[in-house]
Amino acid sequence: MAHMNQEKKSKLAPAIRMVLKKYGMRGSISVENHNSINVNIKSGKLDLIKNYNETLKNSPEWEKYKNRGILASEYIQVNEYHYKKYFTGKCLKFIDEMITAMNDGNYNHSDYQSDYFSVGWYTHLNIGHWNKPYTVEN
Repeated sequence: MAHMNQEKKSKLAPAIRMVLKKYGMRGSISVENHNSINVNIKSGKLDLIKNYNETLKNSPEWEKYKNRGILASEYIQVNEYHYKKYFTGKCLKFIDEMITAMNDGNYNHSDYQSDYFSVGWYTHLNIGHWNKPYTVEN
């Protein structure tokens, strides 16, 4: 059963903060519903939203998605299983390092075919927020 608390968060926080500092990003770390750790990126030197949109437009999947309004304008909820398809370069390295830091010590013994889910904790990486957009710093 997924479980996250302040003690586990405090053990993960130094590595998460190190990744934020390395890439010149600002964000917050929180625990949600005692089962997940959230990292909300508020601002930074990387233009993550522009990178996401450009990568999506250049992907082979663009033709089937272009009329669905999926380009980001203010925020992105990063899918930790498919993020490598939607980011490139330094933005991809940042997200990859962040997800690795958020999952340090985590496990996933889930069996999706039998509808059995067993993880240490869930992770949520958000670029901006629905009521406060991500901003790029110069």
